[in-house]
Amino acid sequence: MDEGVDPEDENVNYVLAQESPELLHILRGQSPTVIMKLCQMMPSDACWNGNLASSSPSTAAVTEHIEAMLEYFRGANNADCRNFLQTLCLLCEDIPMHLESRLMSVAGYEKSVCEHFTSSVTDGKSSSLPSDQLIKRPRIDYWMQFIGEVMHLLHRRWERLSEHLMRQVQLENVWVGLRTANRGRDRPDQTPGSANKGGKTPESDGDYGSMDSRVTLETFLQGFTGKVTVLLGPAGSGKTLLMSCLGQQWAHGLGPIPSSYLFVLLEFRQLNVLSRPLSLSELLFQHYVPINESDHKKEAIVDYLLSNPEQSCWVLDGYDEFHSKLAKQEVQREQLNPEKPLPVADLISGLLNRQLLPGCTVMVTCRLRDVLDLEGISDKVGQLLGWDCYEIKEYVDNFFGDKGHSAKRALGVQAAELLLSSRHLLAMSSLPALCNICCIYLEHLLLESTVPRRTQIPEERGRETRRKAGRKEIKGGGRGEEGSRGGSFVQREDQGGGSEDMMTTNCRNQLPLTQAQIPSTLTQVYLSVLDSFLSRDPDTRGSNDELNTMKLPHSILSQHRSELCELSQLSWNGLEDSKILFMEEDISQEVLEFSIRTGLFSQVELRLEDGMLVNSYCFTHLTLQEFLAALRIMTSDDVSDTQLKKRFSLRTRWTTKADQRTVFTDSLYLFVCGLASPHCTAALVQLGGTGGQNWVQKRQSLVLKLLKNLCHSNTLTGPKILELCHCVQESQDHQLAQQVVGARPTLELRNIQLLPNDIQALAFVVNSVRDSGIGLDFGACTMESECLDVLPRCQYIHYLGFCGASLTATGAASLASALPSCPDITEINLSDNELKDDGIKHIADIFTKLPRLALVKLGRNHSSLKAVDYLIGKMSSFLNIQQVHADGLKELTVTFSQNSDLISHKTKSEPTICLLNQKWSKPNMQKLSESLACCPALSVLDISGGRLDVETLRTLTRFLPKFNVTQKIVANDSCLTVEGLPILTALLSACPAVVELHIRLQSPVQVSIVFSGGREATNEVSKLLCLSCCGLLPTHLARVWRSLGSSPDLTLLDLSSNCLGNRGLRILLDFLPRLRSIQEINASNNGTGVERVGMLAVALCSHNNLTDIHISDGDEEQVILKFCPDKRDGKQQKKMFRVNNSSLPPSDMTTLCRRLVQCRSHLELDLSHSSLSDKAIENLLKVLPKMTSLQRLNVSHSIASTTGALMLVRCLTVSQRVTSVELRPQTASFIQFDSVKAEQASCRLTHCSLKGDNLQRLLEILQQGPQLSVLDLSSNQLGDEGVKHVVDCLQGLKITSYVNLSNNGLTQQGVMDVANTLCTCNNVTAVEVSLGAEERCLVWFTQYDGCVKTLSVRDSSLERAHLVRLAEIVSISPGPTKLEFKNNLLQSDWIEDFVTLLNRSQRGFSISIEERWIRSEEAVTLLCRCLDVSSNIHTIRVHHTTLHLSLMKSTELASHSDNSADLTPLMVTEKISLMDCAVDGYYLASMKSIISRCPLLTELDFSHNNLGIEGAEFICSVLPSLPNLTSLSIGSKEASVTVVEKLSEALLQAAAIQCLNLSGHVISDTGAQILSRMLPRLRSLNLSHCEWSASAGLQLIKALRECVSLEGLCLDCWQLNEESRTCLAQALRKINSIRRLKLNKIATEIGPSQANGVLDLLAAMEGLTQTQEIELEGWRMADRGIEELARVLPVWTELRKISLSKNLISDQSGDMLLEALHSCTHLEELHLPSNSLGDLTAARMAVVLPSLTHITVLDISENRIRYEGSVSLSKAIMCMKNLTKIYLTSVGTPELCPVAASLAHCPLLQDVGLGWNNCGDNVAVELVRVMPLCQRLTRIDLESNAVSVSGAEALARALESCPALQLIRLWRNKVSPSEARRLSLRERRLNFSST
Repeated sequence: MDEGVDPEDENVNYVLAQESPELLHILRGQSPTVIMKLCQMMPSDACWNGNLASSSPSTAAVTEHIEAMLEYFRGANNADCRNFLQTLCLLCEDIPMHLESRLMSVAGYEKSVCEHFTSSVTDGKSSSLPSDQLIKRPRIDYWMQFIGEVMHLLHRRWERLSEHLMRQVQLENVWVGLRTANRGRDRPDQTPGSANKGGKTPESDGDYGSMDSRVTLETFLQGFTGKVTVLLGPAGSGKTLLMSCLGQQWAHGLGPIPSSYLFVLLEFRQLNVLSRPLSLSELLFQHYVPINESDHKKEAIVDYLLSNPEQSCWVLDGYDEFHSKLAKQEVQREQLNPEKPLPVADLISGLLNRQLLPGCTVMVTCRLRDVLDLEGISDKVGQLLGWDCYEIKEYVDNFFGDKGHSAKRALGVQAAELLLSSRHLLAMSSLPALCNICCIYLEHLLLESTVPRRTQIPEERGRETRRKAGRKEIKGGGRGEEGSRGGSFVQREDQGGGSEDMMTTNCRNQLPLTQAQIPSTLTQVYLSVLDSFLSRDPDTRGSNDELNTMKLPHSILSQHRSELCELSQLSWNGLEDSKILFMEEDISQEVLEFSIRTGLFSQVELRLEDGMLVNSYCFTHLTLQEFLAALRIMTSDDVSDTQLKKRFSLRTRWTTKADQRTVFTDSLYLFVCGLASPHCTAALVQLGGTGGQNWVQKRQSLVLKLLKNLCHSNTLTGPKILELCHCVQESQDHQLAQQVVGARPTLELRNIQLLPNDIQALAFVVNSVRDSGIGLDFGACTMESECLDVLPRCQYIHYLGFCGASLTATGAASLASALPSCPDITEINLSDNELKDDGIKHIADIFTKLPRLALVKLGRNHSSLKAVDYLIGKMSSFLNIQQVHADGLKELTVTFSQNSDLISHKTKSEPTICLLNQKWSKPNMQKLSESLACCPALSVLDISGGRLDVETLRTLTRFLPKFNVTQKIVANDSCLTVEGLPILTALLSACPAVVELHIRLQSPVQVSIVFSGGREATNEVSKLLCLSCCGLLPTHLARVWRSLGSSPDLTLLDLSSNCLGNRGLRILLDFLPRLRSIQEINASNNGTGVERVGMLAVALCSHNNLTDIHISDGDEEQVILKFCPDKRDGKQQKKMFRVNNSSLPPSDMTTLCRRLVQCRSHLELDLSHSSLSDKAIENLLKVLPKMTSLQRLNVSHSIASTTGALMLVRCLTVSQRVTSVELRPQTASFIQFDSVKAEQASCRLTHCSLKGDNLQRLLEILQQGPQLSVLDLSSNQLGDEGVKHVVDCLQGLKITSYVNLSNNGLTQQGVMDVANTLCTCNNVTAVEVSLGAEERCLVWFTQYDGCVKTLSVRDSSLERAHLVRLAEIVSISPGPTKLEFKNNLLQSDWIEDFVTLLNRSQRGFSISIEERWIRSEEAVTLLCRCLDVSSNIHTIRVHHTTLHLSLMKSTELASHSDNSADLTPLMVTEKISLMDCAVDGYYLASMKSIISRCPLLTELDFSHNNLGIEGAEFICSVLPSLPNLTSLSIGSKEASVTVVEKLSEALLQAAAIQCLNLSGHVISDTGAQILSRMLPRLRSLNLSHCEWSASAGLQLIKALRECVSLEGLCLDCWQLNEESRTCLAQALRKINSIRRLKLNKIATEIGPSQANGVLDLLAAMEGLTQTQEIELEGWRMADRGIEELARVLPVWTELRKISLSKNLISDQSGDMLLEALHSCTHLEELHLPSNSLGDLTAARMAVVLPSLTHITVLDISENRIRYEGSVSLSKAIMCMKNLTKIYLTSVGTPELCPVAASLAHCPLLQDVGLGWNNCGDNVAVELVRVMPLCQRLTRIDLESNAVSVSGAEALARALESCPALQLIRLWRNKVSPSEARRLSLRERRLNFSST
């Protein structure tokens, strides 16, 4: 490295001549102004400025002048040359530091320069240099002085660190693994280039990945200037020492950093103390190198640094210790202001992100897990590699032989042997710091193992020696978490005491140590290490005791319990606070000195924020701190169980951005697990507090419990599983090991670096599985070669995966030698390695040694065909090989059959060989064929991907008969040509074993030769030939026919995608008679023309076995012919001719139809998705009457215009066989025909534009046509005018069912026109209109006279005038009329006027008006007003929000007047009801005057309102004025005690009341006493849900015994004790008049007599022979109860309804019950849900229910019926012609297709429930078929099934022809929310919501 030269020692002209080439390069990059100023320094006769003065001088001219100038000054005198160099350095930019320093040094700093510039200013001339250039030289001097200060600092630092080094640290001896760096794409490269400040532009690297290669640290640092470099390494690997060494080399002018650069070494642990914001200057001069210089000097240094950032190197050591996290900028950054104080984290981030000092060199050291914080920032990443065995042994030798003592060297030899034989010590020693600790431990171990004759050191001398040694070690301390990183390289001082003679004596008397004396777990090793450190204290006694390596000596622990307690507390607090540096105030002075003496502590200098240096302390290594913290956890109750659980988490070796940063090594939980071992209990008890052994064992049990939970976790990743294995191994608990593998059949440990101790941990866990077997997946793992040597320790492995593990042939040989020790292995995966042919041979040779082997994967191992040949050769000698699969150079897999298959009687399948993507030639194919001919039977031979020319193909086919292939030969992608086709097709006739041939010659080429064993066994002999995409011409076709010879067994022929044309099609049709067994021919995509239609139509009519022809011209041309055997049984063959996606000209339509006239079989003509012109349709209609065999015409998606649709409607008049016309332009459209004349037809013409002439033309056609059952003209844009035109013509259209005019844009005027049909058409029975979101307009017809006419208007926003008009219409309508209005925004006064108008008509009406506002007070007011305006209201009722009115006819009104002449001015109302409409009692007062005018009132109902005391008083006040009142209902939703008490006396006085409903009330004892007196006269009583005392209830039940006339009794939800139950049974025996009995959910006391009580009640009902309805839900009567009920049922011959839900009825009891119901011939409703009925009951229903012809409701939901029961139910349902409701919710089987199909036999069906059965689309399709047949169906429940979008689409289509169906529930089916929304918008009656 160049350094400054004294100008007296070196000639200035010589230096200029030497540096001229570089100066020429620099001057070329300067501005012309600078060049001109320099040239002006030459004399005028030597200066040529002419060209330079021009505006744009050429590059050549500038170069010429520069060269001339340099040449001049090389020969000038010294003074002129120095002046020139000084001026050049001041004017020019981008001069490298080393060059500028040399030039300025040799030129000197002459005052003449400054005087020259000063005189220029004085003379009034402008200065030739800017003012800032005048200070450049002083700035450089300050810079060099500051560099000297830094060098001095780094010298002192290195002297302190290297004081006790045992060997010289050399960067060329430190190995680094290169890692690819992920540099952000958006990060601009700010490294100065040649035009700026020098330095190379860093190359762009890839993402972070595994280590690519290994180099020395010296090589790694080459070329790292100007870049951000990251050096990774674990704690204790020597990062801090190496950075100090790098600084020391720089200070000596060595290493990769030029000495002219500024070297800044910052430790993050030092930066942690800087809490206040700092500027760049403060960071350098206050924290890094404090200097007492003037601000001017500091500013000059910083200014130079900012101007030359590339001349600085920043080493940032120990980022893993940094308390903050560096910010990574993702977008383009702005430069930071270096003068602005910033947090230290922002300053560091600015350096890394090039926001501060762009172009400087940055070096960061950290641990691997912190590298993600630097992702996108770093340009180069390397990882320090651990020591190998040689380096470890070298260190041990140096440790024990540093003074040359022979005795100590002998100890070193034994120590090295022990260390290298112990997996824990060896793993620890790969890190230098831990290697030092291991040596200390081994020294102690070896010395303690000697004969106990030792020379004692005097106590005082020993103590002093120890203290001195402790102080010396402090000087060697490195970073806290890495132990003396120095410790990695330091010499261990003689702290054992004694002399050489003593050691010699000890060694002579030393007993040999074995590996068994080394602790078996890492935790126990650290216990022993702790013993070693404690034994270094001269105060420790008991050193003569013999060492037990498995336990820490109790004497040592007892002696230092207090010190260890404080140290463990300090360690735990440090872990809690993420603290590794401790100040003197953190620990007592006595323990601090003890820790220093024993070597547990290292001293660290720490510069505080004020710049003062203080001493801090840290543990020798982080793992020691974590171990002591683990001791604290296990011995102190200060650490709670919660804190332990929080700290107990497994470490992952995968680094993620989500990882929480920590300075520790995550060894705590491992030590805790190890301390939970029983081997450590005694030591923990010695360290424990007052809790003693019990407390320690409790804490150990908690740790084992936490481990057990982790063992059962199914979310652990591979790294965590491996850590779990380490934890279990540390615990030495074999039961935990079994639980680890018990929950995981395979341990997936992918993408991890594995060490031998990892395999040892796995072995401990794996070996616990025993015969169960376990898999090990080491995919993409990197491992040391020693791992394979350890692998045989893992027994019982059934799977072993090394995919992507970089195994070589040598590794394969090692693995092959290890695998025979694992006889249970069944699968091996060695893909993606470097085995090559030799490695694969090594593996193949052990196949016979692994009897259970099933699969070996050897792909992507850089092997050749030689390896494949070797494996195929093994097939002959090793019959277990089932398959050899080779895919080029990629895949290579060998599959094996098991020996058990060979021994057993199972049929062993033949092996297969797959040789894909191989390069075949004729010799190669012949060699393969010869080898295959020697192979045993093969099922499949796959040679796809290899090129097969004609000669190669001939070779294969020549040997093919010799092959023992049972299934097929595959040769896809084989480059076969059309010339080779006859070679292969000849195999169908030449080789009888060949039954199928599949050939495709276009890409991708496919060739498959199928043998008879390759298809399912059938009795039929058939062959298949597929020659699609082969480019066949008609001439080729002839050659194929010749090669086939006589092939009568050919059943399928595929000639699609060739070039046959019409000529080839003709050849094919001529060849048909020879294909006697043919079933299908595919001739698609052959370029046939329009002539094919006629040719194929003739073929369809002339060949009896040709049944289906499909022609399509869509995306791909299709011509498919299907055949059926010629029927000889006389049944007519059904044929189909399909022309889809085609354009049929009129002439072709005529030709086609005329050809098809000759067809005598039933014919379907499918013209869907075609383009049919009006002329083509007209030609079709002309021939249509002659096509007598036509059954169906499909024109879906083929009608383009309304005119075409109307022309097709004409078929109703053209052909009398038409039964149905369904036409929808551009959607599904059909015309159905019958074989004979149809009695009536249906016509559906929708989604057309039927306006004006089109509509008139349609109506004329329909008037000329036959009688119509249905006319659907929905969605035709008719509007009011069109709809009026249609309804005006209805009388002449002969319609029998309904007309659908929905979705035609109706307004309220249209509603009036449609409603008017009730008057104008006698056979119109109902009109339904809705103008809401789902516009509906339906007119229903009837063939019977005198039916009730119904007008239903919904969501139509009617006005007063509309109501007046509707009143006029219905007033003149013949027959009784029912009016329904819902949500029409009607107002109260409009309703009053409407009722008034209807009242004037003196006709009978049933009126229902629903509006949301009809509630509460408004409901009462409306009811009173209606009664006021109409005197002929017979019944008025408000239920919820609906007003119901019944108006009497004038004749009925007259009869009432005749019967009560004196009441003529009064009302004839007999029934008034306000039910569940939120009426409060005080609203009823307004009704008093109205009710007083209703003396004929017989029923009064105020149920489910809020009557209260006001309501009760109102009822009491009106009861005396109602002498005819026979029924009073005041049921309540909420329990009320006041109402009954208030009413009881009034009810007693109302002698006419016979029906009383008091449900839901609270009846007091007084009320019960009064009610008991009136009960005997009642005929109906409802006391359900009532509450009372036991005495009141008993009194009422006893009173029931007197109710001899009682016909209806409802006691739902009564609470019965044994006495009241007995009384009820007695009452039931006496009341023989009961017709309706409801005893649902009556609760009895739980006791032994409960079952007997149920039987008593059932027995008491025997005399109820007049019973018509009985409900006994929730009795839980079970089999005995059903048996008793079955005994009683036969006498209930009048029974109409029975409900027995939730009665624990078994399948056998259900069978008994159904048999008993056989005599109940009037039964209408059967409710049996929520029981346990099954197939037996269903079978009985099939026998009994057909005889019960009156059944309308069947409910058997929530039972256990299977498919057989479903079939039985379907048989019963077919006979239930009056069925209106059926509920099969959650019956236990999705197989409900038979039930759904049987519903077609129930024409009166209204409600179907099939929810919660997991039914699929098949059930939905059956319902689609049933829906049109059940015209009264209003609701289908399919919620919570498995109906997909396809099934829902089918239901939506079916709804179009089912106008009466109001709702299909499809919640919780397999329909996505988006599809559900789409279908709901299309058809609003599909409900996908939960409500």
